[in-house]
Amino acid sequence: MSDRLNSGGAPPEQPTVPAWLVSVLLLAVAGMMLQNAGYLPGFGGRAARESRPITPRGDLSDDEKSTIEIFREASPSVVHITTLSIRRDSLNFRALEVPEGTGTGFIYDDAGHVVTNYHVVKNARAAKVMLADNSSWTASLVGYEMDKDIAVLKIDTPPGRLKKVAIGESATLQVGQKVFAIGSPFGLDQTLTTGVISGLGREIKSMNGRSIEGVIQTDAAINPGNSGGPLLDSAGRLIGVNTMIVSESGAFSGIGFAVPVDIVNQVVPQLIKSGRIEQGVPGFKVFDDLISRRLGVAQGALVERVFEGTGAEAAGIQGTYRDVDGTIYLGDIIIEVAGRPIRSANDMAKALDGKKPGDEVSILLLRGSSQIRVKVVLQVARR
Repeated sequence: MSDRLNSGGAPPEQPTVPAWLVSVLLLAVAGMMLQNAGYLPGFGGRAARESRPITPRGDLSDDEKSTIEIFREASPSVVHITTLSIRRDSLNFRALEVPEGTGTGFIYDDAGHVVTNYHVVKNARAAKVMLADNSSWTASLVGYEMDKDIAVLKIDTPPGRLKKVAIGESATLQVGQKVFAIGSPFGLDQTLTTGVISGLGREIKSMNGRSIEGVIQTDAAINPGNSGGPLLDSAGRLIGVNTMIVSESGAFSGIGFAVPVDIVNQVVPQLIKSGRIEQGVPGFKVFDDLISRRLGVAQGALVERVFEGTGAEAAGIQGTYRDVDGTIYLGDIIIEVAGRPIRSANDMAKALDGKKPGDEVSILLLRGSSQIRVKVVLQVARR
């Protein structure tokens, strides 16, 4: 029967391999043998495995050497800052430290003080500082000056572990000078960007809306994470603290700003000493410009209130008040402080910037149609 196993007779027909397939297989085997032997250089043989000779580049340029040396010397002074917030574990309600944000800072002195931007540590409950050697240290907040966007942290490290940044000056800077920004953008390892000073004497808004004057403008790339990092000159000295960029997306767009080192040197020692800035104030409060304009004051700072026992009260400065009938009587209008014209309430802060308690300032005010000049002794700001 045809469906039974063949138990005798002629053997069953064996399948055959087509001749063309045998030829292809033989050629493939021969090709591999030749390739391994190095006789097919175009297909990864011996010649392909031999690299082309390297063209000597010669010595680095003096400018490149200088840039490398600046980074090598300054980078150990730069730190990465991670701010932490406290949250409750939803299962056992334990308090957990959760990373909140990152920024850059630099070692200010041998005592472990770290300078950064105020907005880097704003609202943080704790912070970690990572040194250039990748060691991590818990930081405490020493103090901050919101008006200048500067904060000082403190880490406790063994003696000799830290390298402080070299301090320069900003009063003598010129547009066109080469600058270097070191930071940790996007949480990456330290990076170096270069550029020039593209503007001086700029003015930006701090976290509380106050103006920071004398700001350095640069085209060195400053990206998120660079905030609080050092801006260096070609001698590797600190000339500013990178603080912000002008960009709707938050990415570098060619315009960055740095708080001048002269301000840093004025603010940081006071923060280290007492945790706050002892700003001298005259002892009166002025209206917001919007309210002043509604009250008919087109220019100047309208005095809202004079505090008791202050230099302003002793000088006879008068505030605004309303009588029992609801009639408003305008106070004095400040038009000049310490030789600086006062056109708005913000100008008051600028004129008093850097003044200390005990300083005496000359104030020119408008009372009715008369101009009156008085001397006011400044006192400690109540914050």
